[in-house]
Amino acid sequence: MARLLVDGEEMRQPDGEVQFELDEWISTSPFEDLVGLTIVEAAGGRAVLTVPFKVKLAMGGGYMHGGAITTLADTAVAMAIKSLLPPGTVFATTELTTRFFDPLKQGTVTATASVTGPEERTFRGEASITDEEGNEVAHFSSRFRIARGQEFD
Repeated sequence: MARLLVDGEEMRQPDGEVQFELDEWISTSPFEDLVGLTIVEAAGGRAVLTVPFKVKLAMGGGYMHGGAITTLADTAVAMAIKSLLPPGTVFATTELTTRFFDPLKQGTVTATASVTGPEERTFRGEASITDEEGNEVAHFSSRFRIARGQEFD
């Protein structure tokens, strides 16, 4: 189990209990579990994640919500970064852009991510988001920054 640390401290409930533990360094968080993300692979600065279309992830028109698609892509890039860093390294998204090409109304959505870096403390990430037929429905690009004072070489 890997415990989530913020500023070197475990995340705790008001009663002092540990808030949550990750199954391992490369695993989904409670929010990502709620959305239904699955890590297919994450190694060598690359990751593939999927999420099934569910009505609960739809917007008013019945299509998959852009926030769900962006969550999938952002998490895929984060897992690609985790595959290069030692467990416990703290980093965060500092910039992201998602360009949408086609709406989704069914099936499993896949994000295939890769990263470059770090340059100083910054990683750049890209993800292609595809439908079940392999058609690119969105493209994601981002920057992540490693928190100061950490060893990650």
